[in-house]
Amino acid sequence: MLTFAKAKLAVLGIVRRCVALRALNGAQAVRRGFASTERDEKSSTSENELFDIIISGGGMVGTAMACSLGLDPNLAGKKILLLEAGHKKEMDKVPETYSTRVSSISPGSAALLSGLGAWDHIVNMRCKPYNKIQVWDACSDALITFDKENLQDKMAYIVENDVIVAALTKQLQTLSDHVEVQYRTKVVKYTWPHPYHVSESIPWVQVTLANGKTLHTKLLIGADGPNSMVRREAGIPTVKWNYNQSAVVAVLHLSEPTENNVAWQRFLPTGPIAMLPLSDTESSLVWSTSHQHAEELLQLDEESFVDAINSAFKLLFSQAGYFYWPYWSQAFASESRLPSKLWSNENHSELVETAGSLFRTALSVLMPDSGSARQLPPSVAGIGPKSRVVFPLGMGHATEYIRHRVAIIGDAAHRVHPLAGQGANLGFGDVAYLTKVLSQAAFNGKDLGAMQHLLEFETERQRHNLPMMAAVDLMKRLYSTNAAPLVLLRTFGLQATNALPPFKEQIMAYASK
Repeated sequence: MLTFAKAKLAVLGIVRRCVALRALNGAQAVRRGFASTERDEKSSTSENELFDIIISGGGMVGTAMACSLGLDPNLAGKKILLLEAGHKKEMDKVPETYSTRVSSISPGSAALLSGLGAWDHIVNMRCKPYNKIQVWDACSDALITFDKENLQDKMAYIVENDVIVAALTKQLQTLSDHVEVQYRTKVVKYTWPHPYHVSESIPWVQVTLANGKTLHTKLLIGADGPNSMVRREAGIPTVKWNYNQSAVVAVLHLSEPTENNVAWQRFLPTGPIAMLPLSDTESSLVWSTSHQHAEELLQLDEESFVDAINSAFKLLFSQAGYFYWPYWSQAFASESRLPSKLWSNENHSELVETAGSLFRTALSVLMPDSGSARQLPPSVAGIGPKSRVVFPLGMGHATEYIRHRVAIIGDAAHRVHPLAGQGANLGFGDVAYLTKVLSQAAFNGKDLGAMQHLLEFETERQRHNLPMMAAVDLMKRLYSTNAAPLVLLRTFGLQATNALPPFKEQIMAYASK
């Protein structure tokens, strides 16, 4: 028995030594594996740079995103890169002439730009605040105005896109220790990691540049516009349609200096026309109309083009259905120069006129202090040199804003009709919220490209963007017809909304975010 026990102990000792030896060999193998992986990563990083975040697209939204990330204290130490295919947009002093591409910047977006340090630059260059909006219908007498109770408060600001980008670029230069920028850099290919089976060769998003260089990033942010290559290459579906309309934009010279603090918009059967203040003597035109009419407007000589603008804004109808020119009836030598759809009385109907008048009277009895006085916009005397530009209009919305290690923002995620002036504001809202979730992820030591917090960004922004886009699209469609039932419907809607200040305040609050 003793001999058997000794033999058993000897066998157990051998087994333990074998297990220990195997464990030691395993540990050494693991250490070799880690060292090999570390060497591979260092080698890979030296040849193909690894960034925590790469932003593709350096327009207004992309540059704002770079500034926002670079200023966040929780993201300090992260490697951030902005890629821009165009040249660096600097502006030592503003040009004498205004640009045709402008944006209406809401108070919420202005607050974001102020927090980024760019708003002071914008104010020192140029921007024009306005404190009132007047919208009215060409097919009825209905109108609605939005203004602040305190007329000193600003509803929004009209700013040239180039000024916004230049201000953000100037601020980005102060963040060179936190954000790297590569201008005139074109991306030719994106390679995506598998979300569940991470390849050893491509654990991150791979960005291949036209110069042959390859970059890696833990999170790619696509801010590359409505024709986004990031969205397309990531396979993100997009719901989109064209409106069969074009927008004619131009810089307008007013007949005389004015306070010019009102944004004007009139819905014509062919589409909305808007006049936005740039200064006391200039305004910006955005005229949405059919492709054919847009081309006709481009071909007009300057005098005829100015006549068409003035007629579109100021042509009113008497109760008898005849048009007249308030205050300046002799402004045009011949009505034949005006587009027939603008000056004929086919856009009005006696039914709509009578019903609208009765409804307006009833509202004034029920709410005597409601409603707004009708104002006429300033007349236009000329246009800026070579300022007429046309571009097609459409709507698009990405069904997803994120994929594994990818997020899209701005026009890459959503494109809207310009009638509400919300395109840039939706993009700046994306910037603010994506920065928030990435900052929290970094604070918690999480992977910046993980789906958990990216899903939070997508949910919150779609919850805000979709209702706004749906409302803009519905408004565009509702006002694209002169059918009497729909004209009557929108007449009642405008008049009722105009008579309810609390409802208007809710609309303004939502749009100002």
